[in-house]
Amino acid sequence: MTLATITDRLRAAERNAGRAPGSVTLIAVSKVQPPERVEAVLDQGQRVFGENRVQEAQGRWPAFQARFAGISLHLIGPLQTNKARAAVEMFDAIHTVDRLKLATTLARLADERGQSPDLFVQVNTGAEPQKAGVLPDGVDALVTEVRGLGLPLVGLMCIPPAEAAPAPHFRMLAEMAARNGLTGLSMGMSDDFETAVACGATHIRVGSAIFGSRVG
Repeated sequence: MTLATITDRLRAAERNAGRAPGSVTLIAVSKVQPPERVEAVLDQGQRVFGENRVQEAQGRWPAFQARFAGISLHLIGPLQTNKARAAVEMFDAIHTVDRLKLATTLARLADERGQSPDLFVQVNTGAEPQKAGVLPDGVDALVTEVRGLGLPLVGLMCIPPAEAAPAPHFRMLAEMAARNGLTGLSMGMSDDFETAVACGATHIRVGSAIFGSRVG
């Protein structure tokens, strides 16, 4: 598949859901992809990219940012507090806030810098023990705490269990966001992004369908 194919499918999903064209942000997940694949997608006009690891992003993106204007980087992998400073300097959005300790660190850094990336609270909708994210029954409290720190919380993020039908998880996330007055919904990947758009996604994270199978 290609970026153009995915973009066409996204526009069709928006139409089918009664959404405005361009209302869903496509995040091209470039983690573990070789530079030549990333450069090819940049050459095709894509400017929003997702990375899992701060260190990988630091090694990859400064050179591309010097050559291509308008790049927006989103952290979609777990963030350790000791990498928070580097993350807020590198990323325009962090999709994986899942605990008060991390939020408190981000708030301190925001105070120091006078700005903060946009933030999403990650929700472990399937209550999977191996997966990051606040459990559903803890979402409201964490949202309140993050807001109380003065941070720019824009939405919620989830990764449904691999073996489960995704729609119920997407609907759950949308309901939790609406309940908390949040409009951002980071959900949907290569295999299920059309379903996510139908359930209200504002950001979809697509990797292999754009780049091909990951390397490494």
